[in-house]
Amino acid sequence: MQVLKRLATIGAIAFSTLCWADPGVTDTTITLGMSAPFSGPNGAYGLDMRQTIGAYFEQVNKAGGINGRRLELIALDDGYETERTVANTKALIKEKNVFALLAYYGSSPTTEAMNTVFGPARVPLVGTISGAATLREPISSNANTRYMFNVRASYADEAEVIVNQMLSLGLKNIAVLYQNDGFGKSGLEGVTAALKKSNLAPSAVGTVERNSLDVTAAVDAISKAKPQAVVMVTLYKPTAAFVKAMKKAGQHPMLMTLSPVGAELLVQELGADARGIGVSQVVPYPWNNVVPVVREYQKLSDKGVFSYYGTEGYIMARTMVEGIKRAGKDLTREKLVSALEGMSGADLGGYRINYGPSTRLGSRFVELTVIGQGGKILK
Repeated sequence: MQVLKRLATIGAIAFSTLCWADPGVTDTTITLGMSAPFSGPNGAYGLDMRQTIGAYFEQVNKAGGINGRRLELIALDDGYETERTVANTKALIKEKNVFALLAYYGSSPTTEAMNTVFGPARVPLVGTISGAATLREPISSNANTRYMFNVRASYADEAEVIVNQMLSLGLKNIAVLYQNDGFGKSGLEGVTAALKKSNLAPSAVGTVERNSLDVTAAVDAISKAKPQAVVMVTLYKPTAAFVKAMKKAGQHPMLMTLSPVGAELLVQELGADARGIGVSQVVPYPWNNVVPVVREYQKLSDKGVFSYYGTEGYIMARTMVEGIKRAGKDLTREKLVSALEGMSGADLGGYRINYGPSTRLGSRFVELTVIGQGGKILK
């Protein structure tokens, strides 16, 4: 009888533990989900991040994991399409039963997923390649942002640095090319706001559709203004198409673009035509080992090939791992949220993350680079 009572007690405890445990967490594993483009014109972005995150998780697992639990990553391809990102997020949470989400890509896809899926489900997402204001709204005005932990600076931060650089050179006739989606519109807003501080406005505006290379109308609209400079809020393929078309039209303004373009991919796409293009960056320079977090990232590459997207993917993964460690052994999603909120001024090795109960900004780090001779990216 005593044996039966003991077994019943053990069973009750086990049942209670199972009832209270969040999905994606077992005694031996923590499963995380990722949605990003791994195919299509923007597939290189997601592949770079996934490779780095996978290598880092393998390193953590070889060292014993986190509180004895191995990290597992389920990564789904969304092709940089909003509908697929939302569908992937539903699948990751409801079918794959992931504990939390990591390293999403794009403003519109992530915002829609936040507002309709992972926010209402109270599943944290750490890191997205987006500087959109919609992902940084005060929690008081959008409860879903409580579960969105940004790592990078905002598009407004990047745009202000770019515009200030142009103004310091005496340039005032500044046009904007933007992608017709959340990313492009947020960047356009950032440039417009930065110019407004100097009582200026974009001299011309051109747009290109998401996943399109048709820049004809944009080139026509911008060429008419004969701009001294153009800020391009576009990804690498439409950026390259625009640069080539502007040169063909006899236009040679100063050209600058925001970090999501992927400077290395732009060089591959444009070749020698990339020389002189300025690119704002939101993580430290990947090709030297002065900054500790970059030095750690470099050790993950078995081929010695480094990139800004790889660096950012590593910083996202580091942030997630730090949050899980701080959340403790009895891991829940709410404990992870609380642990991340406690990371005010957390130093990941020369890159600081700032969260709090009411802020999800992450970092405001921005620096300018330029593409030099031979496609080399220079600080």
